[in-house]
Amino acid sequence: MKIVFLTPGTGSYYCGACMRDNALANALIGAGHDASLLPMYLPLKLDENSKGLDGDTPIFFGGINIYMQQKMSIFRRTPVWLDKLLNRPGLLRSAAKRSHMTSARDHGEMCFEMLRLDSDDFKKELGKLYSWINDTGKPDVLVLSTALQAGFAREVKKQWPGMPVLCCFQGEDSFLDSLPDGYRDECWQLMAEKCRDTDSLVAPSRSYARMMERRLGLDEGSIGVQRNGINLDGYAVPLRSDPPAIGYLARMCEVKGLRLLVDAFIHLRKSLGDENCELKIAGAMTAGDVTLVEEMKAKLAKAGLSDSVEWRPNISRDEKQSFLSELSLFTVPVQYEEAFGLYVIEAMAASVPVVQPDHSAFPELIEETGGGVCASMESAEDLAAAWQSLLQSPERLMELGNAGRAGVEKRFSMEAMKDSFIDVMESLVQGSAR
Repeated sequence: MKIVFLTPGTGSYYCGACMRDNALANALIGAGHDASLLPMYLPLKLDENSKGLDGDTPIFFGGINIYMQQKMSIFRRTPVWLDKLLNRPGLLRSAAKRSHMTSARDHGEMCFEMLRLDSDDFKKELGKLYSWINDTGKPDVLVLSTALQAGFAREVKKQWPGMPVLCCFQGEDSFLDSLPDGYRDECWQLMAEKCRDTDSLVAPSRSYARMMERRLGLDEGSIGVQRNGINLDGYAVPLRSDPPAIGYLARMCEVKGLRLLVDAFIHLRKSLGDENCELKIAGAMTAGDVTLVEEMKAKLAKAGLSDSVEWRPNISRDEKQSFLSELSLFTVPVQYEEAFGLYVIEAMAASVPVVQPDHSAFPELIEETGGGVCASMESAEDLAAAWQSLLQSPERLMELGNAGRAGVEKRFSMEAMKDSFIDVMESLVQGSAR
């Protein structure tokens, strides 16, 4: 089969959806299929080599271009050379680092227009996408990496009637809920409408699928489950460091629970009497996250714990695997409805037991792997108590770590993800042939 992924890039930090698409494309190519990634908006920042991304593949709907086209109609008629100039990866990456300075209204307006997509505003950009696909060969299936791209389904079917379109959910609710009044409800309604134009909808967990069905007004069972998976190469058994270390690997921001994590660590050290444990924090840190990180460093310094905490922003894949090998326990105490949590699978792949919130996708991941525990995280005290309970039982930690690694090998490897995805693709292709 020939499969094309439309994958929005982040430009400046690692993104779970980008890494998922890349791992899946690599696995499909390894199995003899033709899979390619078409980056959208911003360059893809990937943590491993890509077989599906050619060096000469342009960035479609480049972020600067579509922003200017939205603001000034003259940019909808600019020459190709100027579009290429504005689509230079270096320029887009620089713009991405300043994305936190864009107003909420701009985000809302852009989201609405990209979901609608049937106006004249983006005819030029659609034409570039259609020409590239025609020149490189029409795919058997087009994959939309996120439901925020659902507006493409109807337009693509006008261009290529009968082409199956698969749409993936990857945590869209938190973004839509953050939009300002005047765009929030309209974008939710528009996404619900546009999702009905696709041939198949999938989410990475049952909990997220059911939640999005309710919020979009879709029938129960309308969204299938397609588990994410990772390349297991390079993940090693932890060194079981002494003193023990609690790890965090996610974007360093409020909604991922960074503040709760730091408060729980302070409580563990100062109130529960664990005087040896260390905290290691890694993951993406954008310009918009610096203020919170500096605030947390100041809080740790005031508690006299600066020397017990390591910060490792924007690490590579090799650095990530080395980081995980140093941990005794892992937690990302997210504050919202997490669709999956690829970082949990990465920790368990390294045989590191996890302590995660008792909501969202986490109970499913723990149930299917046995690689950790779910706990109430209503307060820093709750989280610290859950940590201490496990840290006092080295045998239990080892048992959970071993179970997690075995569970990931069985259910969340790149091979498992690829096999499940091929089943979905074959069903779509057969259905379109009837």
